[in-house]
Amino acid sequence: MTSQQTPETSAVSASTRPARGRSNRVLWIAGPLVLALVGGWFYLNSGRYASTDNAYVKADQVTISAQVAGRVVEVAVRENQAVHTGDLLFRIDPEPLQIAVEQMEAQIAAAADYLNASRDTFRSASADLRSTEATLRTQESQLKRMREMRARGLIAQKALDDAINDVATARGERDSNAANVAKAQTMLGGAVDTPLESMAAYRIAKAQLAKVRLDLAHAEVRAPIDGVIGKMHLQAGDYLNVGQAAMPLVSNVVWVEGNFKETDLGHVRPGQAADIEVDTYPGHVWKAHVSSISPAAGSEFSILPAQNATGNWVKIVQRIPVRLSINSDATNGLILRAGMSATIRIDTGRENSLMGRLLAPAGNASQTALAR
Repeated sequence: MTSQQTPETSAVSASTRPARGRSNRVLWIAGPLVLALVGGWFYLNSGRYASTDNAYVKADQVTISAQVAGRVVEVAVRENQAVHTGDLLFRIDPEPLQIAVEQMEAQIAAAADYLNASRDTFRSASADLRSTEATLRTQESQLKRMREMRARGLIAQKALDDAINDVATARGERDSNAANVAKAQTMLGGAVDTPLESMAAYRIAKAQLAKVRLDLAHAEVRAPIDGVIGKMHLQAGDYLNVGQAAMPLVSNVVWVEGNFKETDLGHVRPGQAADIEVDTYPGHVWKAHVSSISPAAGSEFSILPAQNATGNWVKIVQRIPVRLSINSDATNGLILRAGMSATIRIDTGRENSLMGRLLAPAGNASQTALAR
């Protein structure tokens, strides 16, 4: 014992050595154990979740266009306005179309009168045909008698020639009236008693009337779906041609499209649960599920797809779009708009364990078979 140590300090230092040794042993045991638990947790969950921040909110977009040409007389909506199915968007001048309807209605009436007149023509031609056939039979009988009388020398040759000429004239009139009957019957569709509504000419006129009436109905352009009007410049007085775009309409039904690396989709299947976070609403999580997986990478749908069979080939990990449907009860009143950035996390349900690895080939094979 040195001159500076006292019996009391020696006793305290001797009592602290066992406590310090016990704490060191706890640290040596607990430290690796904690590291092993954390490493095991990451190992078990490392292959279970597929995530990406290359994701965006999507919605159907309908380009509203004119189905008839004309001048716009009314625009009933404004930009960014919410509309429902059947709401009036804009109206094209209906007056020229109304005139066309009235014209076709007059043509329908004229067609009916014409066909009724054709019936009368058929009846008149049939009567004339019966008359000329009777005249022809009389003239043929008269010619037969004239031949007998000429053979006995009772009449002159001129009387026989006149009788032959009368028969030829009657036969010509009979043939002409028969042609008139056939013509009138053809105009009536082959049957005189055919109803007016079944005749070809009348059906053509009715179809043309239905067409102009449909054009008149298309003068009022209405919303085909529920949604919000996008960027538009349509004004009253603008002239629209058939098929010309007037305004975009964005649907209220939205989904999220995530562009996953091809190496992350080995265990992703339709129906799996997913979490979605949108940058606009940090901290809020939408519950969703995988709706479908694209049949090809995004590059395959580009206008100029990559030509990989070249000498300057560089391997690039492709991204495949995955569509996620948001559960209907997960909106919580928050509005999602097309184009918003999002982050997706899909729970594949795969456990990265030894037993899971042993059973993985069979499970993957069955899932592949179901997917096909």
